[in-house]
Amino acid sequence: MFVNLSGRACLVVGAGGVGLRKIRALAECEPERLVIVEPGEPSSELLDVARLPFVRLSRRGFEDADLEGIFLVIAATSRPEVNRRIATLCRERKILCDVIDMPDLGSFIVPSCVRQGDLEIAVSTGGGSPALTKRIRKDLQDRFGEEYAGFLLLMSRLRPLVLALGRETEANSALFRALVGSQLLSALRLGDSALARAELTALLPPELHHYIAELLDGLA
Repeated sequence: MFVNLSGRACLVVGAGGVGLRKIRALAECEPERLVIVEPGEPSSELLDVARLPFVRLSRRGFEDADLEGIFLVIAATSRPEVNRRIATLCRERKILCDVIDMPDLGSFIVPSCVRQGDLEIAVSTGGGSPALTKRIRKDLQDRFGEEYAGFLLLMSRLRPLVLALGRETEANSALFRALVGSQLLSALRLGDSALARAELTALLPPELHHYIAELLDGLA
C-alpha cells in the first residue's frame, strides 16, 4: 500500500511473527504515532521498535478506545473473533483496516514489496496464494538488481539539471526515454564507469557534460 503516513496515527493489534513484520514496515514510514497493542511478553525485536520516539507499546488486550484518532489499523492477533471485531469497528468508523489471514474482512491488504533504492514493486495475489506471492517476489528480486537503485539515484541528480535548461517538455521527455533505453543500467550493473560516461556524453546536452563525474559519483 503506497500511502503517506506523515502526520497520521497507526495501530497494530498483535505483535506475533506477522504482526511484527507489519510493525517494522509501518515504523519505516515514520508515522506521527504508531500504537502497538500486545498482551504477551514482548520479544527483543519488538522492544527495539518500541524505543522509537513515535511508538507506544501497550501490553494488554484490544479496547474499542484504541481506535480513537487512528487512521490505519492492522489486526494481527491469533484470535479470529478479536480480528473480526476490530474489522467491524473500523468499517463503522471508516478507518482503513488490514486483517491478516482474513483479507476479505478488511478494507485493504499490504502487498509484498521488492525494493531497490527508490524503486518499489508491489506484488499481491489477493490473499489467494502467499506462497506464489513469495515466489514472484524472489523472481523480481533476481530480475531487478542494485543497478536500478543506482540508476534512479542518477536520474534524481540529473532531472533538476535538465529541467533548469528550460527546454521544451517534448525534448526533455525524449531525453529521459533515451536514458532509460540506453546501456546505463548495464554499465551500472557491471561497474563499467567508462561505458556509463560514454552513454551520458552521447545523450546529454553539451551544457551538462561537466556534471557527468558528479552524476556518477559513487555509482560507477
